[in-house]
Amino acid sequence: MAAGALQELDRVLELVSKEKNIPKEKLIEVVEAAILTAARKKWGHLGELEAHYDSEKGEVELFQFKTVVETVVDDNIEMTVEAGRKLDTEAQIGDSLGVKMPANFGRIAAQAAKQVIVQKLRDAEREVVYNEYKDRIGELITGVVRRVEKNGDIIIDLGRTEAIIPRSEMVPSEHYKNGERLQGYFLEIGRGSGPQLVLSRSHPMFVKKLFEIETPEISEGIVEIKGVARDPGARTKIAVYSNDSDVDPVGACVGRKGSRVQTVVQELRGEKIDIVQWDEDVARFACNAIAPAEVSRIIIKEKEHKMEIVVPDDQLSLAIGKRGQNVRLAAMITGWDLDVLSESRIEELMQRHKASLKKILGVDDGTSLVLYGNGYRTVEDISGVSEEEFMSLPGMDKDSLKALHAKAVKAREDGVTTADVIAEIIAVQEAIKAENTLRAAVEKAAADKIAAEEAAAAAAVAAAEKPAEEKPAEGNEEPTLDERSNEDK
Repeated sequence: MAAGALQELDRVLELVSKEKNIPKEKLIEVVEAAILTAARKKWGHLGELEAHYDSEKGEVELFQFKTVVETVVDDNIEMTVEAGRKLDTEAQIGDSLGVKMPANFGRIAAQAAKQVIVQKLRDAEREVVYNEYKDRIGELITGVVRRVEKNGDIIIDLGRTEAIIPRSEMVPSEHYKNGERLQGYFLEIGRGSGPQLVLSRSHPMFVKKLFEIETPEISEGIVEIKGVARDPGARTKIAVYSNDSDVDPVGACVGRKGSRVQTVVQELRGEKIDIVQWDEDVARFACNAIAPAEVSRIIIKEKEHKMEIVVPDDQLSLAIGKRGQNVRLAAMITGWDLDVLSESRIEELMQRHKASLKKILGVDDGTSLVLYGNGYRTVEDISGVSEEEFMSLPGMDKDSLKALHAKAVKAREDGVTTADVIAEIIAVQEAIKAENTLRAAVEKAAADKIAAEEAAAAAAVAAAEKPAEEKPAEGNEEPTLDERSNEDK
Protein backbone atom coordinates (compact mmCIF):
# COMPACT_ATOMS: atom_id res chain seq x y z
CA MET A 1 0.00 0.00 0.00
CA ALA A 2 1.72 3.22 -1.16
CA ALA A 3 1.92 6.31 0.96
CA GLY A 4 -0.27 8.20 -1.52
CA ALA A 5 -3.05 5.70 -0.90
CA LEU A 6 -3.19 6.79 2.70
CA GLN A 7 -3.59 10.49 1.91
CA GLU A 8 -6.87 12.37 2.17
CA LEU A 9 -8.51 9.57 4.07
CA ASP A 10 -10.69 12.00 5.93
CA ARG A 11 -12.84 12.73 2.87
CA VAL A 12 -13.19 9.02 2.04
CA LEU A 13 -14.09 8.16 5.59
CA GLU A 14 -16.79 10.83 5.62
CA LEU A 15 -18.35 9.47 2.42
CA VAL A 16 -18.32 5.85 3.63
CA SER A 17 -19.72 6.90 6.99
CA LYS A 18 -22.71 8.58 5.34
CA GLU A 19 -23.30 5.79 2.84
CA LYS A 20 -23.08 2.90 5.29
CA ASN A 21 -24.39 4.82 8.29
CA ILE A 22 -21.33 3.71 10.23
CA PRO A 23 -19.77 6.16 12.73
CA LYS A 24 -16.54 7.71 11.46
CA GLU A 25 -14.74 6.67 14.64
CA LYS A 26 -15.58 3.04 13.86
CA LEU A 27 -14.17 3.40 10.34
CA ILE A 28 -10.95 4.86 11.73
CA GLU A 29 -10.59 1.81 13.95
CA VAL A 30 -11.09 -0.39 10.87
CA VAL A 31 -8.37 1.39 8.89
CA GLU A 32 -5.95 1.33 11.82
CA ALA A 33 -6.50 -2.41 12.25
CA ALA A 34 -5.88 -2.93 8.50
CA ILE A 35 -2.57 -1.01 8.62
CA LEU A 36 -1.41 -3.10 11.57
CA THR A 37 -2.29 -6.29 9.69
CA ALA A 38 -0.34 -5.13 6.62
CA ALA A 39 2.67 -4.23 8.78
CA ARG A 40 2.68 -7.64 10.47
CA LYS A 41 2.37 -9.27 7.04
CA LYS A 42 5.41 -7.39 5.71
CA TRP A 43 7.77 -7.28 8.68
CA GLY A 44 6.55 -10.09 10.90
CA HIS A 45 7.19 -9.63 14.61
CA LEU A 46 8.70 -6.22 15.30
CA GLY A 47 7.67 -5.84 18.86
CA GLU A 48 4.75 -3.60 19.75
CA LEU A 49 3.19 -1.78 16.77
CA GLU A 50 0.49 0.87 16.87
CA ALA A 51 -1.38 2.70 14.13
CA HIS A 52 -2.85 6.17 14.70
CA TYR A 53 -5.04 8.20 12.37
CA ASP A 54 -3.95 11.81 11.99
CA SER A 55 -7.03 13.78 10.91
CA GLU A 56 -4.99 16.92 10.16
CA LYS A 57 -2.70 15.10 7.75
CA GLY A 58 -5.42 12.74 6.55
CA GLU A 59 -3.21 9.69 6.95
CA VAL A 60 -2.57 6.77 9.22
CA GLU A 61 0.79 6.78 10.98
CA LEU A 62 2.49 3.55 11.98
CA PHE A 63 4.70 3.44 15.07
CA GLN A 64 7.03 0.77 16.39
CA PHE A 65 7.50 1.00 20.16
CA LYS A 66 10.93 0.23 21.62
CA THR A 67 12.20 0.17 25.19
CA VAL A 68 15.13 2.41 26.12
CA VAL A 69 17.98 0.25 27.48
CA GLU A 70 21.66 0.69 28.29
CA THR A 71 22.77 -2.14 26.03
CA VAL A 72 20.68 -3.20 23.01
CA VAL A 73 20.17 -6.94 22.61
CA ASP A 74 17.29 -6.89 20.07
CA ASP A 75 17.03 -3.72 18.02
CA ASN A 76 13.48 -4.64 17.03
CA ILE A 77 12.24 -3.96 20.52
CA GLU A 78 15.07 -1.98 22.14
CA MET A 79 17.00 1.27 21.59
CA THR A 80 19.92 3.03 23.28
CA VAL A 81 19.57 6.03 25.49
CA GLU A 82 21.20 8.22 22.82
CA ALA A 83 18.70 7.08 20.18
CA GLY A 84 15.84 7.58 22.59
CA ARG A 85 16.85 11.14 23.42
CA LYS A 86 16.73 12.00 19.74
CA LEU A 87 13.01 11.29 19.97
CA ASP A 88 12.50 12.62 23.47
CA THR A 89 15.17 14.72 25.18
CA GLU A 90 13.98 13.51 28.57
CA ALA A 91 14.04 9.81 27.70
CA GLN A 92 15.24 7.52 30.49
CA ILE A 93 16.12 3.84 30.69
CA GLY A 94 12.91 1.80 30.80
CA ASP A 95 10.82 4.28 28.78
CA SER A 96 8.86 3.01 25.76
CA LEU A 97 9.13 5.30 22.72
CA GLY A 98 7.37 5.08 19.36
CA VAL A 99 9.42 5.16 16.21
CA LYS A 100 7.51 6.19 13.09
CA MET A 101 7.75 3.64 10.32
CA PRO A 102 7.18 4.04 6.57
CA ALA A 103 3.73 2.95 5.42
CA ASN A 104 5.04 1.38 2.22
CA PHE A 105 3.69 -2.17 1.89
CA GLY A 106 3.93 -4.79 -0.81
CA ARG A 107 1.07 -6.36 -2.79
CA ILE A 108 0.54 -9.25 -0.35
CA ALA A 109 0.46 -6.96 2.66
CA ALA A 110 -1.92 -4.61 0.88
CA GLN A 111 -4.23 -7.56 0.04
CA ALA A 112 -4.24 -8.60 3.69
CA ALA A 113 -5.12 -5.03 4.69
CA LYS A 114 -7.98 -5.04 2.16
CA GLN A 115 -9.42 -8.26 3.57
CA VAL A 116 -9.30 -6.83 7.06
CA ILE A 117 -11.09 -3.67 5.92
CA VAL A 118 -13.84 -5.67 4.15
CA GLN A 119 -14.39 -7.94 7.16
CA LYS A 120 -14.29 -5.11 9.66
CA LEU A 121 -16.76 -3.10 7.58
CA ARG A 122 -19.17 -6.04 7.56
CA ASP A 123 -18.84 -6.37 11.30
CA ALA A 124 -19.41 -2.64 11.69
CA GLU A 125 -22.52 -2.77 9.48
CA ARG A 126 -23.92 -5.64 11.54
CA GLU A 127 -23.25 -3.70 14.71
CA VAL A 128 -25.09 -0.67 13.30
CA VAL A 129 -28.07 -2.85 12.35
CA TYR A 130 -28.06 -4.42 15.79
CA ASN A 131 -28.06 -1.06 17.56
CA GLU A 132 -30.82 0.22 15.27
CA TYR A 133 -33.18 -2.72 15.77
CA LYS A 134 -32.38 -4.07 19.25
CA ASP A 135 -35.00 -1.84 20.89
CA ARG A 136 -37.71 -2.70 18.32
CA ILE A 137 -38.22 -6.33 19.32
CA GLY A 138 -41.97 -6.96 19.61
CA GLU A 139 -42.92 -4.58 16.80
CA LEU A 140 -44.34 -5.33 13.35
CA ILE A 141 -41.83 -4.97 10.54
CA THR A 142 -42.71 -4.77 6.85
CA GLY A 143 -40.41 -5.76 4.03
CA VAL A 144 -40.29 -7.34 0.59
CA VAL A 145 -39.82 -11.04 -0.07
CA ARG A 146 -36.40 -11.31 -1.67
CA ARG A 147 -35.94 -15.07 -1.99
CA VAL A 148 -36.88 -18.46 -0.58
CA GLU A 149 -34.02 -20.60 0.66
CA LYS A 150 -33.69 -24.32 -0.08
CA ASN A 151 -34.64 -25.17 3.51
CA GLY A 152 -37.85 -23.15 3.18
CA ASP A 153 -36.71 -20.04 5.08
CA ILE A 154 -37.76 -16.71 3.56
CA ILE A 155 -35.38 -13.75 3.25
CA ILE A 156 -37.05 -10.35 3.64
CA ASP A 157 -35.46 -7.20 2.24
CA LEU A 158 -35.79 -4.33 4.72
CA GLY A 159 -33.74 -1.85 2.70
CA ARG A 160 -30.46 -1.48 4.55
CA THR A 161 -30.51 -5.02 5.89
CA GLU A 162 -32.29 -8.34 5.57
CA ALA A 163 -34.54 -10.32 7.90
CA ILE A 164 -35.44 -13.98 7.91
CA ILE A 165 -38.71 -15.79 8.52
CA PRO A 166 -37.69 -19.34 9.49
CA ARG A 167 -39.86 -22.14 8.23
CA SER A 168 -40.85 -22.87 11.84
CA GLU A 169 -42.29 -19.34 12.15
CA MET A 170 -44.42 -19.50 9.00
CA VAL A 171 -48.09 -20.37 8.68
CA PRO A 172 -48.28 -23.76 6.90
CA SER A 173 -51.19 -22.72 4.69
CA GLU A 174 -49.52 -19.52 3.45
CA HIS A 175 -47.44 -19.23 0.28
CA TYR A 176 -45.21 -16.27 -0.58
CA LYS A 177 -43.90 -14.85 -3.85
CA ASN A 178 -40.75 -12.89 -4.64
CA GLY A 179 -41.41 -9.16 -4.58
CA GLU A 180 -44.45 -9.50 -2.31
CA ARG A 181 -44.73 -7.07 0.62
CA LEU A 182 -44.99 -8.94 3.88
CA GLN A 183 -45.45 -8.10 7.55
CA GLY A 184 -43.96 -10.04 10.41
CA TYR A 185 -43.64 -9.93 14.17
CA PHE A 186 -40.07 -9.01 15.19
CA LEU A 187 -39.17 -12.02 17.31
CA GLU A 188 -35.45 -11.67 18.04
CA ILE A 189 -32.14 -10.30 16.81
CA GLY A 190 -28.79 -12.04 16.67
CA ARG A 191 -25.17 -11.05 16.18
CA GLY A 192 -23.99 -13.91 13.98
CA SER A 193 -23.37 -13.97 10.25
CA GLY A 194 -26.25 -13.85 7.82
CA PRO A 195 -29.63 -12.17 8.48
CA GLN A 196 -29.74 -10.92 12.04
CA LEU A 197 -33.46 -10.13 12.33
CA VAL A 198 -35.87 -13.02 12.90
CA LEU A 199 -39.54 -12.40 12.05
CA SER A 200 -42.59 -14.55 12.68
CA ARG A 201 -46.03 -14.81 11.12
CA SER A 202 -47.23 -17.71 13.27
CA HIS A 203 -46.62 -16.14 16.70
CA PRO A 204 -49.75 -15.25 18.74
CA MET A 205 -48.33 -11.77 19.34
CA PHE A 206 -48.51 -11.11 15.59
CA VAL A 207 -52.29 -11.11 15.84
CA LYS A 208 -52.20 -8.92 18.95
CA LYS A 209 -50.03 -6.31 17.23
CA LEU A 210 -52.34 -6.25 14.20
CA PHE A 211 -55.31 -5.47 16.45
CA GLU A 212 -53.32 -2.78 18.25
CA ILE A 213 -52.77 -1.07 14.91
CA GLU A 214 -56.40 -1.39 13.77
CA THR A 215 -58.07 -0.51 17.09
CA PRO A 216 -57.42 3.04 18.41
CA GLU A 217 -59.08 2.14 21.73
CA ILE A 218 -56.22 -0.28 22.42
CA SER A 219 -53.46 2.27 21.79
CA GLU A 220 -55.39 4.74 23.96
CA GLY A 221 -55.46 2.26 26.83
CA ILE A 222 -59.26 1.98 26.94
CA VAL A 223 -59.32 -1.60 25.68
CA GLU A 224 -56.79 -4.25 26.68
CA ILE A 225 -55.94 -7.54 25.01
CA LYS A 226 -55.63 -9.90 27.96
CA GLY A 227 -54.63 -13.01 26.05
CA VAL A 228 -54.18 -14.61 22.64
CA ALA A 229 -54.42 -18.30 21.74
CA ARG A 230 -53.65 -19.29 18.19
CA ASP A 231 -53.72 -22.26 15.86
CA PRO A 232 -51.81 -20.59 12.97
CA GLY A 233 -53.70 -20.56 9.70
CA ALA A 234 -56.88 -22.00 11.21
CA ARG A 235 -58.25 -20.10 14.21
CA THR A 236 -57.34 -17.53 16.87
CA LYS A 237 -59.08 -16.56 20.10
CA ILE A 238 -58.31 -13.22 21.71
CA ALA A 239 -59.61 -12.09 25.11
CA VAL A 240 -60.33 -8.38 25.46
CA TYR A 241 -61.31 -6.16 28.38
CA SER A 242 -62.52 -2.57 28.62
CA ASN A 243 -61.42 -0.11 31.30
CA ASP A 244 -64.40 2.04 30.37
CA SER A 245 -67.87 0.63 31.10
CA ASP A 246 -69.29 2.63 28.18
CA VAL A 247 -66.99 0.95 25.66
CA ASP A 248 -67.72 -2.56 24.42
CA PRO A 249 -64.29 -4.21 24.00
CA VAL A 250 -65.53 -6.85 21.57
CA GLY A 251 -67.36 -4.28 19.44
CA ALA A 252 -64.31 -2.01 19.42
CA CYS A 253 -62.13 -4.80 17.99
CA VAL A 254 -64.77 -5.91 15.48
CA GLY A 255 -65.35 -2.39 14.20
CA ARG A 256 -68.25 -0.98 12.25
CA LYS A 257 -69.68 -3.71 10.02
CA GLY A 258 -66.69 -5.83 10.95
CA SER A 259 -64.23 -3.50 9.21
CA ARG A 260 -61.42 -3.77 11.78
CA VAL A 261 -61.47 -7.51 12.27
CA GLN A 262 -61.77 -8.08 8.52
CA THR A 263 -58.58 -6.09 7.95
CA VAL A 264 -56.79 -8.39 10.38
CA VAL A 265 -58.35 -11.49 8.77
CA GLN A 266 -57.12 -10.34 5.35
CA GLU A 267 -53.57 -9.91 6.66
CA LEU A 268 -53.82 -13.42 8.16
CA ARG A 269 -55.15 -14.68 4.82
CA GLY A 270 -58.53 -15.93 5.98
CA GLU A 271 -57.71 -17.19 9.46
CA LYS A 272 -60.83 -17.27 11.66
CA ILE A 273 -60.84 -15.03 14.73
CA ASP A 274 -62.98 -15.35 17.87
CA ILE A 275 -63.04 -12.22 20.03
CA VAL A 276 -64.23 -13.02 23.55
CA GLN A 277 -64.67 -10.83 26.60
CA TRP A 278 -62.20 -11.37 29.42
CA ASP A 279 -63.63 -11.63 32.93
CA GLU A 280 -61.99 -11.72 36.34
CA ASP A 281 -64.36 -14.55 37.26
CA VAL A 282 -62.62 -17.59 35.77
CA ALA A 283 -65.86 -19.52 35.38
CA ARG A 284 -67.52 -16.73 33.42
CA PHE A 285 -64.35 -16.24 31.38
CA ALA A 286 -64.31 -19.97 30.56
CA CYS A 287 -67.93 -19.74 29.39
CA ASN A 288 -66.97 -16.87 27.08
CA ALA A 289 -63.87 -18.68 25.84
CA ILE A 290 -65.72 -21.88 24.90
CA ALA A 291 -68.14 -19.91 22.68
CA PRO A 292 -69.98 -20.38 20.38
CA ALA A 293 -71.12 -23.40 22.43
CA GLU A 294 -73.61 -22.88 25.24
CA VAL A 295 -72.57 -23.94 28.74
CA SER A 296 -74.94 -25.58 31.23
CA ARG A 297 -72.63 -25.40 34.23
CA ILE A 298 -68.98 -25.43 35.25
CA ILE A 299 -67.31 -27.52 37.94
CA ILE A 300 -64.08 -25.93 39.21
CA LYS A 301 -61.29 -28.02 40.74
CA GLU A 302 -59.01 -25.43 42.29
CA LYS A 303 -56.36 -27.84 43.53
CA GLU A 304 -55.93 -29.41 40.12
CA HIS A 305 -56.34 -26.07 38.33
CA LYS A 306 -58.95 -27.76 36.21
CA MET A 307 -62.52 -27.06 35.09
CA GLU A 308 -65.20 -29.43 33.87
CA ILE A 309 -67.45 -27.65 31.40
CA VAL A 310 -70.86 -29.28 31.06
CA VAL A 311 -72.77 -28.57 27.84
CA PRO A 312 -76.05 -29.87 26.38
CA ASP A 313 -75.66 -33.08 24.40
CA ASP A 314 -76.34 -31.31 21.10
CA GLN A 315 -73.63 -28.72 21.87
CA LEU A 316 -70.81 -31.19 22.63
CA SER A 317 -69.24 -31.31 19.16
CA LEU A 318 -69.49 -27.52 18.87
CA ALA A 319 -67.77 -27.03 22.23
CA ILE A 320 -64.94 -29.42 21.39
CA GLY A 321 -64.49 -28.16 17.84
CA LYS A 322 -62.83 -29.76 14.86
CA ARG A 323 -60.02 -32.01 16.11
CA GLY A 324 -60.47 -30.48 19.56
CA GLN A 325 -59.50 -27.02 18.32
CA ASN A 326 -62.12 -24.96 20.17
CA VAL A 327 -61.54 -26.44 23.63
CA ARG A 328 -57.77 -26.44 23.11
CA LEU A 329 -57.70 -22.72 22.31
CA ALA A 330 -60.08 -22.01 25.19
CA ALA A 331 -57.73 -23.85 27.57
CA MET A 332 -54.75 -21.89 26.25
CA ILE A 333 -56.42 -18.50 26.63
CA THR A 334 -57.82 -19.19 30.12
CA GLY A 335 -54.71 -20.93 31.41
CA TRP A 336 -56.83 -23.76 32.87
CA ASP A 337 -57.08 -27.43 32.00
CA LEU A 338 -60.58 -27.79 30.51
CA ASP A 339 -62.65 -30.96 30.17
CA VAL A 340 -65.82 -30.69 28.10
CA LEU A 341 -68.57 -33.15 29.02
CA SER A 342 -72.14 -33.59 27.84
CA GLU A 343 -74.97 -33.55 30.38
CA SER A 344 -75.68 -37.23 29.81
CA ARG A 345 -72.02 -38.10 30.29
CA ILE A 346 -71.70 -36.08 33.51
CA GLU A 347 -74.87 -37.74 34.81
CA GLU A 348 -73.40 -41.15 34.02
CA LEU A 349 -70.14 -40.31 35.81
CA MET A 350 -72.01 -38.94 38.81
CA GLN A 351 -74.05 -42.14 39.17
CA ARG A 352 -70.91 -44.28 38.95
CA HIS A 353 -69.00 -42.24 41.53
CA LYS A 354 -71.98 -42.19 43.87
CA ALA A 355 -72.27 -45.96 43.51
CA SER A 356 -68.57 -46.36 44.33
CA LEU A 357 -68.91 -44.18 47.44
CA LYS A 358 -71.92 -46.17 48.55
CA LYS A 359 -70.13 -49.48 48.03
CA ILE A 360 -66.81 -48.54 49.67
CA LEU A 361 -68.09 -46.37 52.54
CA GLY A 362 -71.46 -48.05 53.03
CA VAL A 363 -73.40 -44.76 52.83
CA ASP A 364 -76.88 -44.14 51.48
CA ASP A 365 -77.82 -42.28 48.32
CA GLY A 366 -78.34 -38.96 50.11
CA THR A 367 -74.93 -39.01 51.80
CA SER A 368 -73.16 -39.94 48.57
CA LEU A 369 -74.89 -37.00 46.88
CA VAL A 370 -73.70 -34.60 49.59
CA LEU A 371 -70.14 -35.89 49.29
CA TYR A 372 -70.18 -35.70 45.49
CA GLY A 373 -71.71 -32.23 45.49
CA ASN A 374 -68.91 -30.94 47.74
CA GLY A 375 -66.14 -32.24 45.51
CA TYR A 376 -65.48 -35.55 47.29
CA ARG A 377 -66.13 -37.83 44.35
CA THR A 378 -63.81 -40.65 45.35
CA VAL A 379 -62.45 -42.20 48.52
CA GLU A 380 -59.06 -40.88 47.39
CA ASP A 381 -60.47 -37.35 47.57
CA ILE A 382 -61.55 -37.99 51.16
CA SER A 383 -58.42 -39.79 52.35
CA GLY A 384 -56.26 -37.20 50.62
CA VAL A 385 -57.30 -34.41 53.01
CA SER A 386 -56.82 -34.10 56.72
CA GLU A 387 -59.53 -35.21 59.11
CA GLU A 388 -59.99 -31.60 60.29
CA GLU A 389 -60.52 -30.33 56.77
CA PHE A 390 -62.99 -33.09 55.93
CA MET A 391 -64.95 -32.52 59.13
CA SER A 392 -65.59 -28.93 58.06
CA LEU A 393 -67.92 -30.27 55.36
CA PRO A 394 -71.37 -28.68 55.82
CA GLY A 395 -74.62 -30.65 55.99
CA MET A 396 -73.37 -33.61 58.07
CA ASP A 397 -72.60 -34.18 61.73
CA LYS A 398 -68.98 -34.37 62.93
CA ASP A 399 -69.12 -37.97 64.16
CA SER A 400 -70.40 -39.24 60.83
CA LEU A 401 -67.74 -37.31 58.94
CA LYS A 402 -65.02 -38.63 61.24
CA ALA A 403 -66.20 -42.20 60.69
CA LEU A 404 -66.33 -41.73 56.90
CA HIS A 405 -62.80 -40.30 56.86
CA ALA A 406 -61.55 -43.27 58.85
CA LYS A 407 -63.24 -45.68 56.39
CA ALA A 408 -61.67 -43.88 53.42
CA VAL A 409 -58.20 -44.05 55.01
CA LYS A 410 -58.73 -47.75 55.80
CA ALA A 411 -59.80 -48.42 52.20
CA ARG A 412 -56.66 -46.73 50.91
CA GLU A 413 -54.49 -48.78 53.25
CA ASP A 414 -56.26 -51.96 52.09
CA GLY A 415 -55.54 -51.11 48.47
CA VAL A 416 -59.16 -50.45 47.55
CA THR A 417 -59.37 -47.89 44.74
CA THR A 418 -62.30 -46.06 43.21
CA ALA A 419 -61.14 -47.02 39.73
CA ASP A 420 -61.31 -50.72 40.56
CA VAL A 421 -64.74 -50.40 42.16
CA ILE A 422 -66.10 -48.41 39.21
CA ALA A 423 -64.65 -51.02 36.86
CA GLU A 424 -66.55 -53.69 38.78
CA ILE A 425 -69.73 -51.61 38.64
CA ILE A 426 -69.31 -51.11 34.89
CA ALA A 427 -68.69 -54.84 34.42
CA VAL A 428 -71.88 -55.67 36.31
CA GLN A 429 -73.81 -53.06 34.32
CA GLU A 430 -72.44 -54.38 31.05
CA ALA A 431 -73.32 -57.94 32.05
CA ILE A 432 -76.87 -56.89 32.94
CA LYS A 433 -77.08 -54.94 29.71
CA ALA A 434 -75.85 -57.94 27.71
CA GLU A 435 -78.32 -60.20 29.51
CA ASN A 436 -81.17 -57.81 28.82
CA THR A 437 -80.11 -57.55 25.19
CA LEU A 438 -80.00 -61.33 24.87
CA ARG A 439 -83.38 -61.70 26.60
CA ALA A 440 -84.89 -59.08 24.30
CA ALA A 441 -83.45 -60.87 21.26
CA VAL A 442 -84.86 -64.23 22.40
CA GLU A 443 -88.25 -62.69 23.12
CA LYS A 444 -88.24 -60.96 19.73
CA ALA A 445 -87.31 -64.20 17.96
CA ALA A 446 -90.12 -66.06 19.77
CA ALA A 447 -92.58 -63.30 18.95
CA ASP A 448 -91.48 -63.32 15.29
CA LYS A 449 -91.91 -67.11 15.18
CA ILE A 450 -95.41 -66.94 16.66
CA ALA A 451 -96.30 -64.17 14.26
CA ALA A 452 -95.03 -66.21 11.32
CA GLU A 453 -96.97 -69.29 12.43
CA GLU A 454 -100.14 -67.27 12.89
CA ALA A 455 -99.68 -65.73 9.47
CA ALA A 456 -99.22 -69.16 7.89
CA ALA A 457 -102.34 -70.55 9.63
CA ALA A 458 -104.41 -67.60 8.53
CA ALA A 459 -103.24 -68.07 4.96
CA ALA A 460 -104.21 -71.75 5.05
CA VAL A 461 -107.69 -70.96 6.39
CA ALA A 462 -108.20 -68.30 3.73
CA ALA A 463 -107.19 -70.74 1.02
CA ALA A 464 -109.61 -73.42 2.29
CA GLU A 465 -112.56 -71.07 2.42
CA LYS A 466 -112.07 -69.72 -1.12
CA PRO A 467 -114.69 -71.39 -3.62
CA ALA A 468 -113.24 -73.50 -6.46
CA GLU A 469 -113.51 -72.08 -9.98
CA GLU A 470 -116.57 -73.50 -11.88
CA LYS A 471 -115.83 -75.61 -14.97
CA PRO A 472 -118.10 -75.08 -18.15
CA ALA A 473 -120.80 -77.84 -18.70
CA GLU A 474 -120.46 -80.43 -21.44
CA GLY A 475 -121.79 -79.21 -24.76
CA ASN A 476 -121.49 -75.62 -23.69
CA GLU A 477 -117.81 -75.28 -24.41
CA GLU A 478 -116.84 -72.30 -26.45
CA PRO A 479 -116.16 -73.29 -30.11
CA THR A 480 -112.58 -73.25 -31.22
CA LEU A 481 -111.30 -70.98 -33.98
CA ASP A 482 -111.24 -73.85 -36.50
CA GLU A 483 -114.77 -74.88 -35.67
CA ARG A 484 -115.96 -71.31 -36.23
CA SER A 485 -114.26 -71.28 -39.56
CA ASN A 486 -115.97 -74.51 -40.72
CA GLU A 487 -119.37 -73.19 -39.65
CA ASP A 488 -118.88 -70.09 -41.74
CA LYS A 489 -118.23 -72.25 -44.78
